[in-house]
Amino acid sequence: MKNVIDKINSLYPISDDTIQTLKENVSLCHFPKRFQLIKANQFCKSAYFIEKGMTRSFWLVNGEEITTSFAWEGSIVFSMDELYYNKMSEEFVETLEDVVAYRISLNDLLRLFQTNIELANWGRIIHQNEYRRLHRSHKEHLTLSAKERYKKFMQQFPQVCQRVQLGYIASYLGITLSTLSRLRAQK
Repeated sequence: MKNVIDKINSLYPISDDTIQTLKENVSLCHFPKRFQLIKANQFCKSAYFIEKGMTRSFWLVNGEEITTSFAWEGSIVFSMDELYYNKMSEEFVETLEDVVAYRISLNDLLRLFQTNIELANWGRIIHQNEYRRLHRSHKEHLTLSAKERYKKFMQQFPQVCQRVQLGYIASYLGITLSTLSRLRAQK
């Protein structure tokens, strides 16, 4: 769990006891590339700490996949709808590479948030960061040109630019693949 623990500690340092508690509540999983960890309109009942590999989250809108986020080593992925509102996910999460992850049931994750102040604070921080990312992304979609959005994306997520298909990046940025290809050629 090295990548997961390192990422947690970079956001909110946790004690060895909390690390042990977390380890006692997860199970190691391996998933192939293009595997759907979370499916829209289904209950998953699990969250996944990504030890190795990358995922993307997306909505299906009129048959088109709209990428909403990416996750990589150290990240956690889950359905917020399911975790907080006991509703089926509106999003899909699929692996973009072979993934090694640690699965935790959503019930155990909620219990740990309720009983362990360190994990509760870490959870608060990841949600603060996600809210900020979403807020910034929304503002950029409304105020920046496609070229400016791509430049900011490259600065903010260099590992994504190196590891995923351009079509997923274009979808995330709200531009066409041909526009993204043209922007990349202008560099």
